[in-house]
This record gives sequence, C-alpha cells and structure tokens, in this order.
Amino acid sequence: MNLRTYVSLDIGTTSIKVIVAEKIRDQINVLGIGNQKSEGVSKGIIVDIDRAASAIRKAIIQAEEKSGTKISDVIVGLPSNKLKIENCNGIVAISEQSREINDLDVRKVAGSAITKNIPPEREIVDVLPDEFIVDGFNGIKDPRGMVGVRLEMRARMITGPKTLIYNTKKAVIKAGLKVKAAVISSLAQGKTILDDGEQDFGSILIELGGGQSTASVIHDHKLKFSTIDNEGGEFITKDISVVLNTSLESAERIKRDYGKADASKASEEAEFPVNIVGHSKPIRVSEKYLSEIIQARLEQILDNIYSSLNNVSALDLPGGIILTGGVAALPDIASLIANKFNTNVRLYFPNQMGLRNPSFSTPLSLIIYCANMSETQIIVRSALNSEFFEKNKEKRESIDYDDSIDSETKDSLSEKEENKFLKSKEKIKNFFNGFFD
Repeated sequence: MNLRTYVSLDIGTTSIKVIVAEKIRDQINVLGIGNQKSEGVSKGIIVDIDRAASAIRKAIIQAEEKSGTKISDVIVGLPSNKLKIENCNGIVAISEQSREINDLDVRKVAGSAITKNIPPEREIVDVLPDEFIVDGFNGIKDPRGMVGVRLEMRARMITGPKTLIYNTKKAVIKAGLKVKAAVISSLAQGKTILDDGEQDFGSILIELGGGQSTASVIHDHKLKFSTIDNEGGEFITKDISVVLNTSLESAERIKRDYGKADASKASEEAEFPVNIVGHSKPIRVSEKYLSEIIQARLEQILDNIYSSLNNVSALDLPGGIILTGGVAALPDIASLIANKFNTNVRLYFPNQMGLRNPSFSTPLSLIIYCANMSETQIIVRSALNSEFFEKNKEKRESIDYDDSIDSETKDSLSEKEENKFLKSKEKIKNFFNGFFD
C-alpha cells in the first residue's frame, strides 16, 4: 500500500495547530490534531523563542497522543510578512551531449537560478519552477530523461525577512523538532483551497486570522502578490472587552456565541448577559450592539486590505474572493465582504472530520500542498539550503552564461561534490515518498 505520513505546524498569534495526516493513494486522512494557545507570538511573528517553543511542544504532544504517532519532523507554515516575489532564470550546459538530463542537472540549474544577490536581511524561502527549456524548446515541466546540451529554467523566487524565518525555525528546533519543509502559508492555501478556474482566471484569497489578516492574489496558477494587515480576530475581542468593560475571556466567548459580522442583520430585541468588571450582576446587551462593535473593526481591516489590493489592480479579478481563517466563522461575514468589495465571496471550510472550521485551513493546506509536490519541485527546492548552493554561489555569480562558454566552465562541480550528490540520491527518493522515513 502506498502510504505516506505528514505533520504540519501552523504557528498563529492566538493558537498553534498541528495536524497529523496520512496519504493513501490520493486521499488525505487526518490521524490527529493538536491545538494549543499560542505564546511568544505577536501579529503572526515569533517574538519570544523560548515561550513559542514551549507552546509548540504542547501542541505536538497533544497531536502525538491523539494520532498515536511519534513526531520528529514537521512542515512549518511561514507568514506572508514583507514577502517578495521576483523572476529568476538559470542556465547550465550538459557536459556530455549524448547523456540524458538527470536529477543532478535539474538541481544544478536551480542553483544557477538562485545566485542572484539577496540583501543580507532577506532569505530565499522557495523557488517555483515555471518551465524548463532544453536546447531552445520551452514549456517543459520535467526535463529529466531528455537529451540536450543546454538546460534552462525559468522560475519565481520568493524571499522573506531573515529574522522572521530564523526565529520560526529556531523555535521549532527548540521544541525538539526538525523542519522538513518551510512553506509560505498563502502559497499552500492558494494551491489547495482555490479550484482550477479560480487559480487560472485570477482570485483573491483572504485569510482573517487571530493576529493578522492576509490577502493574496493568485492568477495563472501563480501567487502574484500577498499583503498583511496586522489586525485580526484578537483585535475584535479586545474591542468588545474595552467597550463592554468585560474580561478578555468573556469577550471571546461573547464574540463566538453571539457575534455577527454584519450589524444590519443582527437583532435589537435579542439580548444576552455580560459580566461587567466591578459589578456583581451582569447587564443585558443586544446582539445588534455587539455586532456594531465587531463590524467597526472588520471595516477597518477590510479598508486596509481593499487599499492594498487596489494598488495592484487586483479588485476586478473574475474569481472573486475566497475567504478563510478563524474570523471567517463569524455569521454574515461573507455578505459584509461581498458588499464592501462588490464581488462574489466564497467561504472555505475544510471538510475533513474534526477540522470543519476555517481556522484549520492553513495547517491542512500545508499537508495537501507538500503531499502533491512534484519530484521536480522537490529537487529544485533541495538546492536552497544545500552545500551545493553555498559552495558554488561565488563561482556561478562570476560566470556569464552564453553560447560561447565551454560547457565544463559553465557548470563545473568538483568530482567530490558530484559523487556526494549521487550518494544522497537515495535520500532524495525517500523524500519523494513522504516527510517521514
């Protein structure tokens, strides 16, 4: 039986979620989840590594107990803060004209594509191959097995703030885990939540989380743009707490049990009790008044998102808006956003048992994205953090690739390095078969 096991880790501002799942043929089966209150995280960014590591460990232990699986490696989601997407191209020569293009050639061309000078405060997160070109023939998705003398790759390189990426990985390692893959959350969601037509013609994916809200533009099956507003459900809870003079715990419960996103659809007659700080008896508050508090903050978040999307001319995309994230569970939020953006809005809820809440969309998307990653994409990603990339970066930057350069000069790897890669080929094959041995 073709069975693979995956574990995802979503480090959010309000909660840390872990999903353990297995892939049997083409079906994802959830084995267990962990869901713990987040610590050491502010606005989606880890600000206290030790506290974050402790919270991650608790979520991992919970997931292990529920799934009966020992967890050592995780797919960790990265937020879209200050994300930058740019084109990159690589080109190498095949040393033997009669030889078929293999894994190493693909890895080498990926290495040549990511040697572009990156500012010291940024780090490459991912390289997404768009096409390969063999001897001038383009549109190739997997060049392995073909015969050619020149291999090119056109791709998109995603970079993010080095501090954010380092702190995330450091917290995961401190929790006793290995980072098997680090994936931009909005990229994974765009590839898994949106259907084929929405990805093709263009859509906006909005995730309303606890500590921040993310809006991403997907067009032609590519992540084209992503923006962050540093407000989310946590801010709505604080507003309720301040206005009604109640505790944060009470405010969160009230929001969850009685809140509506659209005040025009809330009832003035329906009331509920609120425990007021300093008072022995609760007061009665109408659902409409509560919804007015909620809507005011939502309007502010949506105004900021609207402005960012308008600046990149994304508001007229035919696919409309796909909405997810914990705040998306608020009743009537789809109609509020549809009126605000004057477009159709589709709510996304995971349909797996035990995950039917939009707050689980990110960790589930991470698993589905990695489970469906092609072998070619895995090989390209393997060039990011390898000794291959570091040792050959300076050499490749000094080469101007054109037809007049000798093939061995264009793409020379020492025999020791090449043998080292070939010896590790079995490890790469194991990686294809899942994220666990």
